[in-house]
Amino acid sequence: MSDLALGRYRHYKGGEYTVMGVAQHSETGEALVVYRPEYGERGLWVRPLSMFQESVETQDGVVPRFAFINAG
Repeated sequence: MSDLALGRYRHYKGGEYTVMGVAQHSETGEALVVYRPEYGERGLWVRPLSMFQESVETQDGVVPRFAFINAG
């Protein structure tokens, strides 16, 4: 479904997250990234793959929303 690497990512605002996998929405077929923050309560979250992989504009220029760190 996706070639998104599993492992640890850093959000452009600084938090670290572990990507558990990519799921498929049962109604729309949309690819959703399943991930867990490495801080706080560490619950599971989902975000559309397209949004997870997009770039965002910051004061430092255009950067990835989530940057791969390692396979964790």
